[in-house]
Amino acid sequence: INNSSICTRLTVSPSSSQFFEYDFVSLSCEEDDSSAGWTLRRNTSKRQRTQCGDGWGEGAGSSCNINVFQSDSGVYWCESREEGPISNMVNLTVTGGSVILQSPVLPVMEGDDVTLLCKTETTPSNLPAAFYKDGSLIRKQPTGHMTIQHVSRSDEGLYKCDISGHGESPSSWITVTVCHLVVFCPYFTSTFIVVSLYQLRAKGNNLSLLDNLSLSI
Repeated sequence: INNSSICTRLTVSPSSSQFFEYDFVSLSCEEDDSSAGWTLRRNTSKRQRTQCGDGWGEGAGSSCNINVFQSDSGVYWCESREEGPISNMVNLTVTGGSVILQSPVLPVMEGDDVTLLCKTETTPSNLPAAFYKDGSLIRKQPTGHMTIQHVSRSDEGLYKCDISGHGESPSSWITVTVCHLVVFCPYFTSTFIVVSLYQLRAKGNNLSLLDNLSLSI
């Protein structure tokens, strides 16, 4: 992967890596000066390296709007319309279940505070919740949200939550970095690929998707 001249990033609104089916999600390729010259692409369990508008999403310049289904779960990134650079990659999970974990979709800076929200599809969404990291219980919170203060690299991991009587959320990886995303560094490229491959493998997708992801971008 060519890391030179990378000056865009993929942003997701609402800022979350997990969504319920039928949620409205907007993805944008953002540059310092403009958003021209970038195409939003994705890999899913069914199709690889397809661009917005090719059977999914509605494109508007370098943005893409989606009313998501479970089949929209996958890895998304911005790619230059001229050969070469790509943006950061984000892994989005769409669940048909009743609980999601809202966590940062982009890497968080070491030392920042991070708030996780365990949310049900129906109101109220501030029910007591249990939070887990790498399969182990971290803590139980009475209002469904948990703040990790002054995060460090040791806080990286696979997080999920559970609300009694409603169910468990999917898992999402949280990345902690010392780099700023605006200045794209090689660490990000390798980290996002490894994390995306790991998460897709954890979901049980076939190896051909993993191979295509590593070879096609």
